[in-house]
Amino acid sequence: MPTLLTRRVPLLDLRSQFDQIRQEVMAEISRVCESQELILGETVRRFEQAIAPYCSVPHAIGCASGSDALTLALMAYDIGPGDKVLTVPFTFFATAGAIAQLGATPVFADVEPGTFNIDVPQAIRALDSTDRIRAILPVHLYGGCADMDPLCAAARERNIPVIEDAAQSIGSEYRGRRAGSLAQIGCFSFYPTKNLGAFGDAGLVTTQDPELAAKLSSLRVHGSSRRYYHDWVGINSRLDAIQAAVLNVKLRYLDEWTSARQAHAARYTQLFGELGVPVKPMTPAVYQTRHIYNQFVITCDRRDELRQWLADNGIATEIYYPLSLHLQACFRHLGYKEGDFPVSEDLTRRVLALPVYPELPPEDIDFVVDRIAAFFR
Repeated sequence: MPTLLTRRVPLLDLRSQFDQIRQEVMAEISRVCESQELILGETVRRFEQAIAPYCSVPHAIGCASGSDALTLALMAYDIGPGDKVLTVPFTFFATAGAIAQLGATPVFADVEPGTFNIDVPQAIRALDSTDRIRAILPVHLYGGCADMDPLCAAARERNIPVIEDAAQSIGSEYRGRRAGSLAQIGCFSFYPTKNLGAFGDAGLVTTQDPELAAKLSSLRVHGSSRRYYHDWVGINSRLDAIQAAVLNVKLRYLDEWTSARQAHAARYTQLFGELGVPVKPMTPAVYQTRHIYNQFVITCDRRDELRQWLADNGIATEIYYPLSLHLQACFRHLGYKEGDFPVSEDLTRRVLALPVYPELPPEDIDFVVDRIAAFFR
């Protein structure tokens, strides 16, 4: 007979978060409904004006999703057929997918085993050995920034832009500077599971450059800077006001929620060390001066067995990501093969994300660590 589980630990509990802010959110949504200003408009402008200084930039442009944010950023630089964009194979599909959607070609550089982010020396070698790379698209994975200064220096030498995929890193910092302000354009996602999550799809692009900001604002509305007059062929990627209303409320709580995630990560790390559990918890690099822990990820042997053991004990986990992008069927034509990016490939076999959401009770963390320790005894 199967064991009756007396305790369950979800990977994420959005209902608990909503219960805390229900009245504020519903009041904001009601105001939008009363105004009937449903697409862009004043509610979206308020969000853009609030999120820009949070990201340490003068310009923030809301759009329909994080995937669209990447597409808009590439479109702003006229990336298209015949062009190549350097990125990483260990990330969510949208990073390389946006490149391919525009007819350009993703070129991959492996990641570091410690930060899971782009290996800068390997990226520079790829820049030197590959023609027609028109942009670099590093990812700030799991809530920690990539090593941006040497990467941006290499890009400046070659006169190409850097576009930050900061979809998982709202509020994270690199040497005291915010994600989204570290390069020419930053791209964010507000998918519901993100640290700052909407009630559906939503995204954002950020920039220091007023000309880029104007172009991005036009590209999100079919390339139009005034109604029915089009300077570029853009896309329909407008942030709707209800999503902005939710984000306006949640932004006020984001730093509090981030602090809770950081405390949870510290507790996991301390307990794993005290108990001598043979897993490697993610540890921020020196330059990652503010890690926001969109995910708390461990690496370990026997990952799949451990995941099943935790599921049997009522603990939800996830694998971000089980197959490196260079081995995806849709990119087979690029000619990559197994063994080309050994760190990325190894991580797909060893990473496991544990619950770290802000409302997670400390005793649940203790239970998760206890069960992992029990597995390895």
